[in-house]
Amino acid sequence: MYARDNLSDAGASQEQPTPAQVNAAVDAFRMLSDATRLRLMWLLSSGELDVNSLAQAIGVPRPSVSQHLAKLRLAGLVDTRRDGRRVLYRARDSHVRALIAEAMFHAGHEVSGLPRHD
Repeated sequence: MYARDNLSDAGASQEQPTPAQVNAAVDAFRMLSDATRLRLMWLLSSGELDVNSLAQAIGVPRPSVSQHLAKLRLAGLVDTRRDGRRVLYRARDSHVRALIAEAMFHAGHEVSGLPRHD
């Protein structure tokens, strides 16, 4: 089967993404292509954590974690909330959490040799 054969089926079921949507997705994937940031996002997908807790959980120095969190926040993948003097970080929304979960489930299949499914 050729790619052009699939194009007619794809167009019937859903619209092509806009250039702005594609650029936003590329930017998000670019941010998630770093192992430290992906590990941070995995933790933040489960709930709110502060910088010290995140640094301890992944074994990375606090200043490095802070820099990664700043990038993730600027990319719109992470939100913050103040709790007294602490700043708590969390994955921005259910779309971001689902993206992280699916990426890690895919990786689990790749690494473990589990059979693929649709």
